[in-house]
Amino acid sequence: MRTAGIVLAGGLSSRFGSPKAFAEWDGNLFYEYSLQAISPFCEACVIVTRPELVLRFPEEMKVVTDLAPFAGQGPIAGILSGMESIEADRYIVLPCDMPFMEKSVIRKLVGEHRTGATAVILDGKNHPLVSVWDGSARDELRKALINGRRRVMEVQEKIGVRWVDGRSLTDTPEKVFENVNRPDVLERRGSHGGNCR
Repeated sequence: MRTAGIVLAGGLSSRFGSPKAFAEWDGNLFYEYSLQAISPFCEACVIVTRPELVLRFPEEMKVVTDLAPFAGQGPIAGILSGMESIEADRYIVLPCDMPFMEKSVIRKLVGEHRTGATAVILDGKNHPLVSVWDGSARDELRKALINGRRRVMEVQEKIGVRWVDGRSLTDTPEKVFENVNRPDVLERRGSHGGNCR
């Protein structure tokens, strides 16, 4: 079974103030942490980003932008665009703004995947972008975009989603699954805790 990784790095980062993919934590850029977390379980990885950011990534990396008909239409467009750029049986998806993610979490999440989609829920909050998808989901993703539906969870429910309790994946779920939407999150973390992989 061929597995590919998709790092979503196309958000506007309006609350953060600058592109989150290139924010730094403990010596590495955010997108590097996402790649480090998923790449051990993938034959190939792709970063999906905005056109103006493509050249900021190293040229040896596979970097794509949204498919033209769906440009700028959120994570659903990013996931479909990533799938269309690499052929695989399943895809591990991770946003670029979770620098505390651990490889062990991804390993366990992949182990929980059966069919359709598998994603994380923590204390009643869904994390639909920390997820594993069957390649067959692309038809439903495309259909949703054509019909103007952009909610990731709506597509996941359509194809069948298994929600995995984040507390079963790590001893530090509040940290690991934190989306860094503002710089003060990093300030709160201080200079320790970055080496959690």
